[in-house]
Amino acid sequence: MKPIPPRRIAALVVFPLLVAALVIPVIVWHAELWKLFGSVRRIRTWIEGWGAVAPLVFMAVQAIQVIVFAIPGEFVQIAGGYLFGGWRGIVLSLAGILTGSTAAYFLSRWLGRPFVAAVIPKAQLDRVEKLLESRSSQVVFFLLFLIPGVPKDILCYLAGLTPMSFFFFLAISMVGRLPGIVGSSIIGGAARSSRWVALGILSVAAILLFVAGLILRPRLQTLIEKVVRKKPPAEPGE
Repeated sequence: MKPIPPRRIAALVVFPLLVAALVIPVIVWHAELWKLFGSVRRIRTWIEGWGAVAPLVFMAVQAIQVIVFAIPGEFVQIAGGYLFGGWRGIVLSLAGILTGSTAAYFLSRWLGRPFVAAVIPKAQLDRVEKLLESRSSQVVFFLLFLIPGVPKDILCYLAGLTPMSFFFFLAISMVGRLPGIVGSSIIGGAARSSRWVALGILSVAAILLFVAGLILRPRLQTLIEKVVRKKPPAEPGE
């Protein structure tokens, strides 16, 4: 009998545990999670309660928000700007999101498609996988990260299923996320320093961009799919 590789044994053990860790909290505590993460004030109050270790707790929350992608991230980033100031909030958000994105990428790469299929809706998985199978998958990946409203945390899991190198993934994902992180953190920083005119302008701009993203997202995704389909299929062995 051929021995089972240790990696396969570990995957069989870790797989159900990780699926449970991602899915069960969302199912059982969804109301509590949305109550906490759906309010900048509640996030701020909860993190402030940690005192001196609040920056580390904030980074951990940002990382968990990426891994458990059902948690909304914008409110966390705004709370970071309010708590720590705009620029410090940006740095802490980037550090936390980088950690969470790294974890999602390697979990996906290690445990494979069955794990990703267990935690991501099939329709989303199939559609994005088709895009990422093209020769221009790296460009497609970057464009998807730039489109407002596209679930970027899910893209981190999908990237782990592709031949894309880790460092290339990290560069694309962080650059693609940067406008949203900077905007949200500066909004929080403006509220912290009571710059109400700046806060109003930034908030209106963020809302308009978000609404535009929701309206235009289907058209942009369809346009990307058309461009991908025009590319000739890759030759075997390429």
